[in-house]
Amino acid sequence: MTQLYTREIVQSLEKWMDSREILIIYGTRQVGKSTLLDMLLGDRNDAVILNCERPLIFEILQSRDLSKIKALFGDKRIIALDEAQSVTGIGQTLKLVYDEEPGYKLIVTGSSSFELSDRITEPLTGRNIKFRLYPLSVKEIMAHKSWLWIMENLKELIAYGCYPGIIDLPVEKKKIKLEEMVGDYLFKDILIHEGIKQSGLLFKLLQLIAYQIGNLTSAHELSKELGVSVPTINRFLDLLEKTFVIYPLSSYSSNLRNEIRKSKKYYFYDTGICNAVIGNFGLIDNQKHVGSLWENFCVSERIKFNQIHNRHAKLYFWRTYDGAEVDLVEVFNGNLNTFEFKWNARKKPSLPTSFKEKYHKNTFQVIHPGNFQLLFE
Repeated sequence: MTQLYTREIVQSLEKWMDSREILIIYGTRQVGKSTLLDMLLGDRNDAVILNCERPLIFEILQSRDLSKIKALFGDKRIIALDEAQSVTGIGQTLKLVYDEEPGYKLIVTGSSSFELSDRITEPLTGRNIKFRLYPLSVKEIMAHKSWLWIMENLKELIAYGCYPGIIDLPVEKKKIKLEEMVGDYLFKDILIHEGIKQSGLLFKLLQLIAYQIGNLTSAHELSKELGVSVPTINRFLDLLEKTFVIYPLSSYSSNLRNEIRKSKKYYFYDTGICNAVIGNFGLIDNQKHVGSLWENFCVSERIKFNQIHNRHAKLYFWRTYDGAEVDLVEVFNGNLNTFEFKWNARKKPSLPTSFKEKYHKNTFQVIHPGNFQLLFE
């Protein structure tokens, strides 16, 4: 039986419940948005959760008929619209309700930012607060289990990822579920809403990225590998980012001559999805790939930590043409927090001399399986 994991983002959402702003919660399908709404509103008699993929709810919201919308909301003050990206012109509908009926508190979830962001941001300028919901963090899992459980199951977490519906399944069911997720949600938003018919090309692009985690990547190189134009690659990369499948790190640079500035490093939000794309869940035992998966896992955990705690940090990598590098550079409050990620704790690198000489306000930590709780402390 799947456990119900408490999401730390609930605390941040609760702080905005008495405000006028519309709360917009982004996240992939299967990441737990509906469960999050239940956690936030389940005990409130003044709240209702409406699934926008239900035909009648869809039709009423799309009509922008305020009398019908008020009838749909009934006597509830807090209205949560789940999977709101399915409603055409949802931004205009929300603006109408916000402007004409100030007594309602609106909360909206959506599975893809290009559906919600591009179509909500403009109508709702100054009227919304955005939140991102990620797969479970190690800290959220640990709250229901223990640190000992995390350490004993670390390889499995990296291999199969941290989606709420995956964690407690037997291994064979994890594989099946992840393969279904890759086949269903990865392409549903992109192919349907963007009218893209090149699902094979999209999948090959993801596979290339999965095999290049931790390495420098450019649209030009990817276009040569796949035999398509750079604009096509850039479009696909943008869509994959907006649907929360992958995310890029840009290089940190102050324009030193030997600092790499243009290439990016791409990571998956969830390593289980990465392994499902490749079709190999045993890479954690492969010496060649374990370092890359560990790096991806750690960077994602840091992103979750920053989001949950409202740390408006910017993340980069740093590398020079002569091979000096830092896996993660976090810019926060004028300081640089730097990290190296090593699966093998016996390897203890130091911060490159050229980096220390140029950037003085910094901390440096080598993160390995024995101390990776430092990422969220």
